[in-house]
Amino acid sequence: MKVLDSTRLLQLDSVSAVVRAHYAPVFSRIGAYDRTLLDEAAWQHSARRPRQLIEYWAHEAALIPVADWPLLRWRMVRYRHGRWNGMRKVLDRNPALADDVLGVLKQFGPSTAGEIEKHLELDRPRSKDNWGWNYSDTKVVCEALFAAGELTVPTRVGFQRHYDLTANVLPAEVLSREPDEAEAVLELVRRAARAHGVGTETDLRDYYRLHRSQTEPAIAALLETGELEQVRVEGWDKPAYLHAEARIPRRVTGAALLCPFDPLIFFRDRTERLFDFHYRIEIYTPEHKRVHGYYVFPFLLDGELVGRVDLRAERASGRLLVPAAFAEPGRATARVAGALAGASRELADWLALDTIEVGEKGDLAPELRREIARARPIA
Repeated sequence: MKVLDSTRLLQLDSVSAVVRAHYAPVFSRIGAYDRTLLDEAAWQHSARRPRQLIEYWAHEAALIPVADWPLLRWRMVRYRHGRWNGMRKVLDRNPALADDVLGVLKQFGPSTAGEIEKHLELDRPRSKDNWGWNYSDTKVVCEALFAAGELTVPTRVGFQRHYDLTANVLPAEVLSREPDEAEAVLELVRRAARAHGVGTETDLRDYYRLHRSQTEPAIAALLETGELEQVRVEGWDKPAYLHAEARIPRRVTGAALLCPFDPLIFFRDRTERLFDFHYRIEIYTPEHKRVHGYYVFPFLLDGELVGRVDLRAERASGRLLVPAAFAEPGRATARVAGALAGASRELADWLALDTIEVGEKGDLAPELRREIARARPIA
């Protein structure tokens, strides 16, 4: 939860090539930890250990602190008819389905979309609008109700959402808070500014996917109260805003592998501006056109992005596969390879993988293979 105090959100994503996206940023910041602790914080509740995180559309689909949920009510109002046109079309052609879904959940409690369909004895018609993942109409309606704030996700099993009425999941004191849009956006920009330390208006805007018309008044208000200071950052072509609590350390040390959805790098424009590191995810790029690989982790060393590795966790064979390893220009050094070998071994140990297998692709691969072999036999 100290990590969440800093990042304020953990992006969710369905890709599990290495580990689900929400687990990785915590590991990158504190090292090996028990992932069930994060599961319990997000998807379990008891009198002894109340729920601490909840799902909603923040940056993208994300886990946020329960107390932050009311700050996105204005977005729920905007999504009351669905997030996309295709979602709205499904609602229009099924005018009674939303009420039917709510009725099932009132009667049976937390359920998957498939379970709701069984209760309703539907034949799972599929959306023909190609707006997303070709979900059944029931699933689309569940997602629409989730976007509108009427449903939330009290638990996941196998990463599959179980929906329930939000009123059954969130505490009354959270549900009773209804800040107006300006007040809520001010708080979101305040959180984004603290998470960044220093950032442009576009940086602060992107964190919660706000609009410029929302962030500019909020930044002006925070400048007036002294919480932000306008500054110039060398090499940036836009004004920057420094948070009053930000501190510049004398030295920045440490190594970390960053998943593609880590808050430090998920706004690619900022990543390039801060680190001179051009980064694009290539999951949806045809294999023969990929430059660096399918699921590439940038490598942070002493405050700089010095390389990137394509990673895959092969759990059945107990191997961490590294099909490719690249150094940034001028960074293909034994020191970088040694630090990357250590970070790779730490990741493998956390994921309970016994061996690391390094492929042939990339200028850093040969040195990485040697460094890993020095520490422990390599496949």
